[in-house]
Amino acid sequence: MPTFSRDELEEMVQRWVAGNDEAGQTGDWSKMSQFYTEDAVYTWNNGEKWDFAARGRQQIHDWVFGTEMAGLEHWVYPYVRTLIDDKKGEVMGLWRQIGPDKNLEGEAYEIAGTGGSWFRYAGDFKWSWQRDFFDHMNAGMVFGSMSQNGHLKPQMQERLKKGSRMPGWIRRSDFNWYETISDREDS
Repeated sequence: MPTFSRDELEEMVQRWVAGNDEAGQTGDWSKMSQFYTEDAVYTWNNGEKWDFAARGRQQIHDWVFGTEMAGLEHWVYPYVRTLIDDKKGEVMGLWRQIGPDKNLEGEAYEIAGTGGSWFRYAGDFKWSWQRDFFDHMNAGMVFGSMSQNGHLKPQMQERLKKGSRMPGWIRRSDFNWYETISDREDS
């Protein structure tokens, strides 16, 4: 495993967070794929039976920052903490999920619980691996409330109807995200 300087990792985090903030403000998430290697892997859990997996920068561009962000264009994901492991070249980022619309109480819709991303750095200011985690039950409740209040965007309504037929969704029985970690400590 190559080692990277603490300064380089900190600069990567600064670039990433700035890009994330800009994407939330502009609603254009497409530029975020520039932060990944050609062969990067990006995954997250989609409930009891499903995971999401994008393999390679093109799938990350098309699916993670394309189809998966449809209807969430102006949501913001402010980072509240980043932890850097400069020995492993890994970063853990914890973030919030806040929508642009307000609920009936006049507060911004927010998916409660902790959201986070675990990154593996590859050098050249690119990630080679990412695993996200967030609270699906709270996300479902927020989207249900938004739908009831007429605030759920048509693109998100369509995504929810498609469910596991969305690009990148894969049965957990056919995909083990844990095996994508090349240097597990329990090996």
